[in-house]
Amino acid sequence: MQLTVLIFQLPFCSSKEISLFYCDVLPVMRLACADTHVHEATLFVVSVIVLTIPFLLITLSYVFIVDAILKIRSAEGRHKAFSTCSSHLTVVLLQYGCTSLIYLCPSSSYSPERGQVVSVVYTFITPMLNPLIYSMRNRELKDALRRVIMKLALIQTQETL
Repeated sequence: MQLTVLIFQLPFCSSKEISLFYCDVLPVMRLACADTHVHEATLFVVSVIVLTIPFLLITLSYVFIVDAILKIRSAEGRHKAFSTCSSHLTVVLLQYGCTSLIYLCPSSSYSPERGQVVSVVYTFITPMLNPLIYSMRNRELKDALRRVIMKLALIQTQETL
């Protein structure tokens, strides 16, 4: 909220077009005709707090989860639990990695093109991964997907003959 108020007080140049699909803080600050060092420093501090605290809590919870998994007696049970945790951890690392690339990099290394690609990943791709991961753990869905792939492969093979 404070950062938004600070940004609204900036004078903006004639160009008011943002080359992203949504209005993010950094591209808006790029349009300012004034010194934005205070704004960038504020954004950095807020980003460190907002990204670091939840990430550390998630990491701590995974330490406890891994400890509990290692106490499982059966190898199959450990494998199944690690499989579930690894997919969740992949999504978490992707989300926090992308947002860190955007908000924790120095403004001198900010690239609008990279910002577009990375923001697509953390606004569209990672939210879509969790349902996909849970769906792929469903045996019926896996079997149906396997049948579709086999049919497509069979059709492709028949067309090439």
